[in-house]
Amino acid sequence: MSSLAERVQCELIQAIENDDLILPTLPEVAQMVREAASNPEIRTSELCRVIGNDAALSARIIKVVNSPLLRASKEINDLHAAINRLGINYTSNLATGLAMEQMFRATTDVVNRKMREVWKKSTEIAGISHVLCRKHARLMPDQATLAGLLYQIGILPILTYAEENRALLADEISLNHVIEKIHPTLGEKLLRTWEFIDGIALVPTQYQDFNRDSGSPDYTDIVQVAILQSYRGTSHPYASLPWAEVPAFQKLGIDPVSQFRHGDESDIDIQEAKHLLR
Repeated sequence: MSSLAERVQCELIQAIENDDLILPTLPEVAQMVREAASNPEIRTSELCRVIGNDAALSARIIKVVNSPLLRASKEINDLHAAINRLGINYTSNLATGLAMEQMFRATTDVVNRKMREVWKKSTEIAGISHVLCRKHARLMPDQATLAGLLYQIGILPILTYAEENRALLADEISLNHVIEKIHPTLGEKLLRTWEFIDGIALVPTQYQDFNRDSGSPDYTDIVQVAILQSYRGTSHPYASLPWAEVPAFQKLGIDPVSQFRHGDESDIDIQEAKHLLR
């Protein structure tokens, strides 16, 4: 590890421990939607009013509800009907995920490119997670989608830090080392600050432990299988792991050999989910 990477890593760890690190905030519309949806007595019309203030977000939610992924029986053309079709919680999580894309933008080309790469990978994992959850787990597909979108969220404050630290920005090897070592801890801290449930908040610090066995299937299992599936047939180290020994596959009842062949129904659903999230 270079002296620069070691210094930055120490600075960030100390800042985390002392609560001195300025963490990014959720987009305003996501905060408002989550706050509104947390009211157990909220009505569809009230949530519709909150989301309706963002025309682009409203249009994307309507697009999702009409997608082949959700297989609506008839076309839905207005936000109120879309929320009724999805339900309050599903709509809230979907709106949060869609709104988060705006966080992955930066003022410098280098950081902006890296942020877009992170978002692209995150939408891929989210799409696979959604389909996995719907087909293989008694968990909530909307929560699984969020877990996939957020598993690397800890990279965001590191890239923001790098944007203000030109020495780190110019040393890609050191930057990647810091990201690899720190992003899980930062990710969990960030998700707890945003008050996500434990099942999602723990994903950043647990998804790389392919020997973990929590007993019953959880969102980390789904994200782990999604990540491994995303690297199938590549030269990435994850592709050469002994997948049959990964507890997540067994807990979800998934055959690691035959899962998601190109062109089958699951593969088509995944492509649709990724398209809708980008």
